[in-house]
Amino acid sequence: MTVASTGKATELVEESEADYSPIDVDAISSRTDSVLSLRMGTTTRAEMDRHLSGIAKELNGLLAQNLGAEDDSEVRELVRTATRLIDLTNRPTAETPTFGTFLYLRDVALLTRRLLWIYSARNGLDVP
Repeated sequence: MTVASTGKATELVEESEADYSPIDVDAISSRTDSVLSLRMGTTTRAEMDRHLSGIAKELNGLLAQNLGAEDDSEVRELVRTATRLIDLTNRPTAETPTFGTFLYLRDVALLTRRLLWIYSARNGLDVP
């Protein structure tokens, strides 16, 4: 059995794909706020460790997007820095002092915010 198509289904799929953003700007903004609100003197190492994989995942997701690094040397440098930062060999381990983990989280959160701003601006989204 063959069904004739008017192409309307294809148009709807294309429109919904165009409206879809693989990056949840609000969620990433909220996560970076949470990480940046941590205080060294009152945050346990366990709390910091709970944030590590999530914030690295958010940054990695942004790095998978077209941020314009090929056209902008400043963005290119941010992408290089972010790529080095989230490399597994550079992430804190159980042996990393708590202060080192704290600084790493802040560095990742701040860089994530900068790349989120770039992503939002490039895609016509509200800048967080």
